[in-house]
Amino acid sequence: MHFSIFEIGMLASFGFAWPVNIYKSVKSRTAKGKSGMFQWVVIIGYISGIINKLVYSRDIVLVLYIINILMVLVDTLFYYRNKRLDRIRDAEAGMDIGEEVEVGVNPAKASEKN
Repeated sequence: MHFSIFEIGMLASFGFAWPVNIYKSVKSRTAKGKSGMFQWVVIIGYISGIINKLVYSRDIVLVLYIINILMVLVDTLFYYRNKRLDRIRDAEAGMDIGEEVEVGVNPAKASEKN
């Protein structure tokens, strides 16, 4: 059985990083500073790696790809949960998503003028 130690190293490194990212997503309860597009690009990358392993090189490294993609999927679910929580918090604060806020002006005082 032939496999690349460098591929294992890459997947193991990411494999240690994703649980930290998931933990931060759970604790922060916000999607601010994260990119859903990035999550999906990473998922597509792992899918490509899995397909490559299935078609050209079936070996134990496939397990690492599967573990990693599962962790990214979990983090992506937390991203969407946190994005929803951000919208709820913003709505409760009286801000619509995309609402422009004038810099240096207190929104509460600005609405009193109207």
